[in-house]
Amino acid sequence: MANVSLFFTFSFLFLLATCIHCYEAKGVSSLGREDLLLSRLRYTNVVDNIDKTKLVSSSNIPVYIGLQDGLKESDKIENLPGQSKGVDFAQYAGHVTIDPITGKALFYYFAESPQNPSSKPLVLWLNGGPGCSSLGGGAFGELGPFRPAKDGKTLNNNPYAWNNLANIIFLESPIGVGFSYTNTSSDYDNVGDESTAQDTYTFLVNWLERFPEYKTRDFYLTGESYAGHYVPQLAQLILHNNQHTNQTRINLKGIAIGNAYVDYEANLQGIADYFWSHALISDELYKNILSTCNFSTPSATSEKCFDLIVGRRNGESGNIYPYDIYAPLCGSGTPSYSISGYDPCTEDYTYTYLNTLQVQAALHANITASAHPWRKCNFTLGAGWKVPPTVLPVITELMGTGMRIWLYSGDTDSVVPITDTRYALYKLGVIVKTPWYPWYLSRYEVGGYVEEYENITLVTVRGAGHFVPSYQPARALVLFSSFINGTLPPHAEH
Repeated sequence: MANVSLFFTFSFLFLLATCIHCYEAKGVSSLGREDLLLSRLRYTNVVDNIDKTKLVSSSNIPVYIGLQDGLKESDKIENLPGQSKGVDFAQYAGHVTIDPITGKALFYYFAESPQNPSSKPLVLWLNGGPGCSSLGGGAFGELGPFRPAKDGKTLNNNPYAWNNLANIIFLESPIGVGFSYTNTSSDYDNVGDESTAQDTYTFLVNWLERFPEYKTRDFYLTGESYAGHYVPQLAQLILHNNQHTNQTRINLKGIAIGNAYVDYEANLQGIADYFWSHALISDELYKNILSTCNFSTPSATSEKCFDLIVGRRNGESGNIYPYDIYAPLCGSGTPSYSISGYDPCTEDYTYTYLNTLQVQAALHANITASAHPWRKCNFTLGAGWKVPPTVLPVITELMGTGMRIWLYSGDTDSVVPITDTRYALYKLGVIVKTPWYPWYLSRYEVGGYVEEYENITLVTVRGAGHFVPSYQPARALVLFSSFINGTLPPHAEH
């Protein structure tokens, strides 16, 4: 187990050195900029003695349901500072208490659909980390209706926002992330997969009491990265509680996870293969990794293996941004745009915007109780957070329910790369239903590739990094539309 901790320490130090310049001016290291999965796991323990078939949270645990009278109206946002005139959809934000005894409260931002919201499904978006914000990530940097401009004051409209197609909740989870908080400090030491699933479920039940018109709506869970743990475990808990409790039945129809961290072995093998296949390391180093590493058992992986994996970043790979290997670095002196057109300094603008007092007031954020200043990620949570080595058994259970399950992958991400996802699917023993084909954004432009299996679908997004809707918003919207509508992404027009 010490070797596992050592690996994540190495990963943490490397990623810290890679782009520390990004937030030094604000007193936040680069680790606060992104969903830094590997470095966040430095604070956790990957354990391989967990019952992999066990329900993440017992469905017999009582769920707190509070009175929600009048809270929807008080959560309504009149205007966000810097937004353009003519915003044609309703916005809400605030805290939902999930434990009145300890003072736990999760913060959400909700954007209804501009057209016919009453006929559109309800979607929950979760960023990963673990410990990163869906407000600063999903809402203001990826798929939400706005993105902060360079001045940190003005909001630019996102024409490819997912709330064009659905009503979207962005949840800051677990406690200690963004504006979510608890009044009991010891709660922060007990954060983990199980508590996150339980707390998010409690949030959903209470949120639906606050917004009762959504109780019977088709519901989807979406997210990215460590949401590869969050989403399947929450889906499993919802399904079990739908059968075994008297709470509101949540009408869960499907899940979609981008660049999903679901399996330790698949991730390590996938990273090594990705770096070699993308000409980022030498044949010699790759062969050395393969002959040295035992990826199948986390606790058996050697210190030398970890050194080789980290070394391929520090040495042969050079100073690249691992979440989008072809992107320029923020502050590197290169033009402030990537191949995909995404400004790599967007995180900086979001940090400035969400730490404006007028913005926090408009969002109804309780900044006296939550962490201040607002930060994208909190890497100090859950010193005892135990990371199951795999959630594939949970995904297998979900596949047996017939619900819609999509794993989508930006193909320029090296942290949870497409090779990782393909290894995970191989371990699931999937059977091809619709063979691999290119899907199209327009008649002539390949948006990515898709292969449908029995009960699960793989979709890639061409030219996208780890945060798919950031890098390829138009392609991501086509992907999301296909998922919501229950159709595969489109073939070329004829």
